[in-house]
Amino acid sequence: MPGTVQSIERAAAVLRLLAAASDGLGVADLANALGLAKPTVHGILRTLHQVGFVDQDRSGAHYHLSDAFGRLGESYLDPNELRSRAINWADSLASRSGEVVRVGRLVEGRVVVVHHVFRPDDSDQDLDVGTTLPPHATALGKAVLAYDTSGAARPRALEAYTTRTITDPVRLGVELAGVRARGWATEFEEHTVELASIAAPIRGLGGLVVGAVGLTGRIERICDSRMRHRDDLVTMVRATADAIARDLRDDT
Repeated sequence: MPGTVQSIERAAAVLRLLAAASDGLGVADLANALGLAKPTVHGILRTLHQVGFVDQDRSGAHYHLSDAFGRLGESYLDPNELRSRAINWADSLASRSGEVVRVGRLVEGRVVVVHHVFRPDDSDQDLDVGTTLPPHATALGKAVLAYDTSGAARPRALEAYTTRTITDPVRLGVELAGVRARGWATEFEEHTVELASIAAPIRGLGGLVVGAVGLTGRIERICDSRMRHRDDLVTMVRATADAIARDLRDDT
């Protein structure tokens, strides 16, 4: 059996000490209690602060558990933060691909659109920000559903939106396994007839999937002559997801 991970043990010890200290603790207090060097403790606290588990008081001298630590079942990333980090990259993807681009996150079993970029032409289009999409019937949804471990987003009855919608839970499971293996998701007339989509997951700190970015357009533009999703568009979408993820990790 492999041994334990020392850094995690130390982080857990710091969290336990902070949980028992209503007024918070300083670096020296924690270092003395754990028998560790101050730089080591400071590194642990900095990481815990970065992931949102620990806050500092106004003076910066004491640390305490954050409110987010008590809400571990909730998404740690604010939707406005995801949108703000995604705006420039999503706009660029729409410009280069010539298609509609959406950024979404999983909320209570539905995918909520947090950012929407119109297709860069003169056609009439409606803004989708705030609307919800079915996870099982959209590429954007499958890109986040494939990494969801709660099970709450997989209803027993999968609604059919077209004749191509996946309504069999077993088949959906196979589809999501394919998403994890490839690292990106597709849709072909599963939500709307004559439309196809490509999406990729956005990973935050620690590799946690916090949302997805994807593009949607008419089949003849998204797929090649053999009805396969175009490789160049897949590359664009995946690169966009990676760029948003880098921004999230660098700035959170």
